[in-house]
Parts: sequence; structure tokens; C-alpha cells
Amino acid sequence: MGGADPGIGREAAQARLASCLRPLRAVVFDTDGVIVDSARLHAAAWKDAFDACLRDRPPPDPAQRRPFDVREDYRRYVDGKSRLDGAAAFLESRGMRLPEGAPDAPPGTGSVRAVAAHKEQRFLALLRETETVAWPGTVHLLHTLAAAGIVRAAVSASRHARELLRRAGVTGLFQELVDGREAARLGLPGKPDPALFLEAARRLGEEPKCTAVVEDALAGVDAGRRGGFGLVIGVDRLETPDSARDLREHGADVVVTDLAELLGATAPGTTKG
Repeated sequence: MGGADPGIGREAAQARLASCLRPLRAVVFDTDGVIVDSARLHAAAWKDAFDACLRDRPPPDPAQRRPFDVREDYRRYVDGKSRLDGAAAFLESRGMRLPEGAPDAPPGTGSVRAVAAHKEQRFLALLRETETVAWPGTVHLLHTLAAAGIVRAAVSASRHARELLRRAGVTGLFQELVDGREAARLGLPGKPDPALFLEAARRLGEEPKCTAVVEDALAGVDAGRRGGFGLVIGVDRLETPDSARDLREHGADVVVTDLAELLGATAPGTTKG
């Protein structure tokens, strides 16, 4: 099985896992923010696009003209969603009702699709300039899951997930990938609908009740809950006063700040934070 540590047996690997993971047969991981440290690039790209829109088309209410916040606005409105859904959600939160626009709209501020295209253009530029790194704790957990015989899939609303996983050197740790390109091809709705996760579990050959979902986005945690998955793990990278609580309220059964916390003799089996 790809990614397994040849130096550890299945029983030993199972013993290393948190008790909440041991009964499961599959784990589905979100990509940005869970597997690779790329959420910050998405947030920076969104800020560039949204701040341009706020300057060009300021909302009538001065309080709604504040710049896009890469922490709070990102996690509440765009994290885990498709570009179009994320753009629409943030613009609506600021009272900006732009037309959807043409599918081939160039980057700009005149429509939702133009704003989304601006974000895409900026993200690609940042991606070319930045090294893609996988979170070490996630890689450690993936190797242990592989050794324990638990199958793994990656999902992402982004069309760039395959490239991100390849650049981070972790493609071989997953049996399946369901990304934004596959979602578009299959007509799958975006998070918080559980369709991405359900398709990943189907490809792994496992039922949702025997599968865990690992997410850092509120929309993704909500999707895991709605999909009836056996375990929903929230990854709290922000560690703000509200972030862990919000993950739990959206449906996380377990909240950790790093997935390495799910390994070792003291690995948690209950919620944290």
C-alpha cells in the first residue's frame, strides 16, 4: 500500500492511532490547510481580489468597506468553498450584489466571476513564487494510517490540488483524489454539501459511517457532519479564542491543532479546546 512505513507492522500502527481512529477503515483529508500549507496563499489571493473590489465598488455602508481579513473573513466566507461560491458569499456579506457575469469573464471587479478570476490569477502567481510544503504532523499520520491498513483520499474545492500534492511530495500517500476539476466534471455541489467527501469514500470502497473526514474549514466540517461520516476531525490552525469552538459547533467530533496529536500514547480521543 502506497506510503506505508515498512518498519512498522499493522498492529503496532493501529496502537499508535488515537482511539477515535482505530475502528475506521478510511480517512478523507481536505487539501489546503490540512495536508499542505497553502491556505495562506488562497487567503492572500482572495484579499487582493476583494480589496480591489471594495476600492472600485465601495458598499454604501462605510462599516462594510473595511479590507478583507485573511483570518476571520477567509474562514467564515471562502475557506473550503469553490471560487464562485466563496466570492459570492463574501460579497454578499458586505452588501455587494454583483451580477454573476460570463463564465469567461476576465479578472476584474464588475461581476462575481470577474472577482473569482482575479483571485485565480493572483493565486497562480503566488503559487509560482512559493514553495509548497506538507504539514509534518499530517505526513506522519498518513504514514501511520497506511501502515495500519486504513485507506486514504484527498479532496479539495480547488482545481490545483493535484499540483499542490505533487509539489509537496505526498501524492503517493493517497489512493484517491477528488478535486475541483473532478467536481466540475461530475457536477458535484460544493461544501457544505458533502458530495466531495461522499464521492471520495465511494472511490475508496467504504461507507461514510466507516470513514473519517479531516477538515480545517467550517464549511468542510459542516459537510462531514451532513454526510453522516463516522468521525469528523477539525484542524484548528488559527488557535483564536473562537476557532476551536466554531469547528465544534459546525460538527467536529474532535478538534486538534496538529494531526500529530492523533498519534502516540497520549493521543486524544475526545474533543479539545
